[in-house]
Amino acid sequence: MEKKAGKSIAQNKKAYHDYFVLEKYEAGVALYGTEVKSLRQGAVNLKDSYCEIKNGELFALGVHISPYEKGNIYNREPLREKKLLMHKREIIRLFSKVKEDGLTLVPLSLYFSGSHVKVEVGLCKGKKLYDKRESDAKRQASRDIDRAMKDRRS
Repeated sequence: MEKKAGKSIAQNKKAYHDYFVLEKYEAGVALYGTEVKSLRQGAVNLKDSYCEIKNGELFALGVHISPYEKGNIYNREPLREKKLLMHKREIIRLFSKVKEDGLTLVPLSLYFSGSHVKVEVGLCKGKKLYDKRESDAKRQASRDIDRAMKDRRS
C-alpha cells in the first residue's frame, strides 16, 4: 500500500536499524497550523517514536515537532500525541496483528502529499543484536564491492 509521493520532510533511519519492516502503510496526520509551518521548515524528529492504538484510533507518540518561531500563543506542545488518520478496517487489522504477533507500529517517514502531511507507518518486528550486526556487515560488504567496481572502471 505504498503510495509515497511528494516532498520528504523527515526519515526515521533508526527504525530501519532497530526493526525489520514487514509492511508499510500510509496515514494522514491531524496537525495544527503552526505545526505544519514548523514541518515546512523541517523542524521534526522521528527518532524513538512509535504508534499506539487507543479506543480504535491510531496515535503517533514521541514525534517531536519543534514550536514555530512566529507562532506565539498558537504553538502546541512539541511531543503531544498526533492522531493518525486511517480507515477503520485498516486500524482494526493492524491492531490484531500487533496483539497477536508481538509486532510494533513505527513511523518511518513524514512527507507532503500536495498540501497534506502524510506519515509512512511500518509494521515492524524488533531486531536482535546479532541481526543488527549481520545487516551492518552486509551493508559494509556492498559498499566495498561498489568501491572496488568504481576503482576498476577508473
